[in-house]
Parts: sequence; structure tokens; C-alpha cells
Amino acid sequence: MSGLRIPLDGPDGVGRGDPEQADGPGAVRTPEGGPPPASGPGGLRVTDGGPDGSGTARADNVLAPNASAMTLDGTNTWVLAEPGADAVVVVDPGPDDERHLRRVAGRLGERRVQAILLTHGHSDHSGGAKRFAAMVDAPVRALDPRHVLGDEGLGDGDALTVAGLEVRVVGTPGHSFDSLCFWLPADGALLTGDTVLGRGTTVIAPDGDLADYLRSLDRLRASAEITEATALLPGHGPVLADPVAVLDAYIAHRRARLDKIREARKAGAATPAEIVEVVYAGLPEDLKPAAEMSVRAQLAYLDRT
Repeated sequence: MSGLRIPLDGPDGVGRGDPEQADGPGAVRTPEGGPPPASGPGGLRVTDGGPDGSGTARADNVLAPNASAMTLDGTNTWVLAEPGADAVVVVDPGPDDERHLRRVAGRLGERRVQAILLTHGHSDHSGGAKRFAAMVDAPVRALDPRHVLGDEGLGDGDALTVAGLEVRVVGTPGHSFDSLCFWLPADGALLTGDTVLGRGTTVIAPDGDLADYLRSLDRLRASAEITEATALLPGHGPVLADPVAVLDAYIAHRRARLDKIREARKAGAATPAEIVEVVYAGLPEDLKPAAEMSVRAQLAYLDRT
């Protein structure tokens, strides 16, 4: 489960063939046919034509071939390592797709995988974890015990050091109950899973909660300002510069969407489907089920507040 491809200011012009209009603040794009821009703080690296191969000095993106309206370009698998180190961390092996998992393994070279981390348990991120763990002989760590392979899970405040690479765990429930982000202090970069996407905005899954999500966004925004974060590395879509601006836009979007749902209810829209027709007018049919799921989460929030 990932994101609903809706731009931050509304659904106009958005569809599978129109990703440009779904770019949010901070999306880093390169001129068509031109070279990537010079690396920024933390070695932010952007590739032309999609997220594959993008990242930072210590994070390398291997894009899974599962593109869809919900997964955008596909799932971003991240290989994390200190430059020149002999061990890596792999975040979100992605779907159970053998070709993709072998491609991730091929990106390792002679380096060993010390740990596999999951941002959350949805199958487009975790489906290949068990197979990949067997391929590289590494444990899987996650917040949800159902996805843990080995002796250790993960939780808010945990820290890992792998061959000199420091990874800090930030609990960010909301999109799902078990969502985590991973902070790379040496790069000033945050791996966001589905909490923040590279395009559009995320949906609140049935196992998530909007109140938790809003608190998580506020926490990430405050932390991004304090730490002077330079990049967001999402679970889907391109890398994002200017984390504070991106998170401000996400928070503002959520608040504005809640206001529109309040207005729709006052005007007589009662069911999620009716509210979608008002609040997400013009949305393609294949995205309406995801929009209804998002509306249900927002109605649950409004009914409690």
C-alpha cells in the first residue's frame, strides 16, 4: 500500500500519464536528456528518468518493477552503506519479485548485508523480505513482529551502526500502525517509507490512523528544522530536497482536505463515495477506491475530534 497520486493542491490533470502535475514541493527533477545536477549537501544524487540509482552518498536506490497508480514508479529499495565499507543495510526489499531481488543483490558487489529493515509491513515493501533474507543470509528487522526474521525487531529511538554507518529509527505511525522512518545523520537524509512520497500524497491505510499521521508529520517537520535535514528518500517516487518545505506542504494539505470534507458533509454528502465526488472531483475511476479509503480515515478522525 502506498500513495494516492493527487497533487497537493487538488486532482486536476492527474493520471498515470501525467506524473509531472503530481510533483510536490521539493521534488528534484533533471532536465530531459540532460545530466543530473551536481550533488548537494549529503551527496544528494538525482537520476534522469526516474528514481532508480538516485540517493545520497550513503543511500542507493534500486527501483522495483511494480509501477502502478498506487506505487508510482515502483517501490524504492534502499541500499545503505558508508563509502568503501564492506557491509550494508537494505531497506524495504520490495515485492516478492525474484528478478528485482537478484538485482538488489547484484548491487552489493562483495559487500555483505548485515540487516534488512522494513519501513512497514505492506507487501509492496516487505513481500520479498523473506526470500531476500535467505539469498543474503541476513536478519529482517521491523516494528511488527510478524515480519521479523531473527532475534531483533525495531522501535522508535533505536540506533544501528553498520561498518561505520549510523542509522536512527523514528517511529511514524499513521499511514500504517507500524510505519518507521530511518535517519542518516551523516547525509542529513531521512528515509520516509510511505509517510512521505516523492509525488502526491499518501493515503491512510485501514491499519493506520490519521491522528497518528498528523502527529508524525509534525514530529518530522520539527526534527527536519532542528537537524537541518537536506533530503527525503521516499518509499515511492523521486528524492526530495528541502524537507521542511515538503513537510509544511503535507501538513497544510491534510488540514485543507479535512476542511473540504467538513464542508462536503455540511452540504449533504454522507458516504465516502459521495464525499469523493465532491472533494476529489474529476479523479480517475481507478483511484476512487483509494480516495474512499482516505476519506474513511478522515471521517473517523473528524468523528473523534
